[in-house]
Amino acid sequence: MPLLGPSELLLVAGAIVALVLGPKKLPELAGSLGESKKEFRKSMKEADEVTEALNSDEDES
Repeated sequence: MPLLGPSELLLVAGAIVALVLGPKKLPELAGSLGESKKEFRKSMKEADEVTEALNSDEDES
């Protein structure tokens, strides 16, 4: 029996999630994942800005 690759595992996991949560919860889950991704990117951008500011302060000293 051949092993499953990453894409096949993702497909199987998606099918299991769809069966467990049902059609009413999937849009809610997708929305919360989108919000989480948006907040993560915002936090990463702020962290990069702080790092750049600290590095520029060190360069001036």
